[in-house]
Amino acid sequence: MMGKQLIICKSEDLQEKGGGVRFTIPEKTEQSSAFVVRFEGKAYGYMNQCAHLPVELDWNEGDFFTKDQSYLICATHGAQYDPKTGHCISGPCQGKTLKQIAVTEQGGVVSITLDQI
Repeated sequence: MMGKQLIICKSEDLQEKGGGVRFTIPEKTEQSSAFVVRFEGKAYGYMNQCAHLPVELDWNEGDFFTKDQSYLICATHGAQYDPKTGHCISGPCQGKTLKQIAVTEQGGVVSITLDQI
């Protein structure tokens, strides 16, 4: 049985390598900002916190990709992350990883399961 689902957005709102969709995880005591992006046709979710320092990745809301749209980037430090794994491939936190959130996409909506966070 799946836990409580939180619908993030419609599938059509999440464009390939486009702007990410930010959301807040309810009832979370620490960092509660998170986001989803679409990369190579699949939706990926992460906590919106750089692995280097506790700052949000996007300076302009929803801007998570590098200019060439190959990696996720921290606007503050320039750290770059693999969109599929959240693993830092360059920057001050190389070798660390963003906290991934399991994303489900079905019936035209993107959602997460709250008890899996």
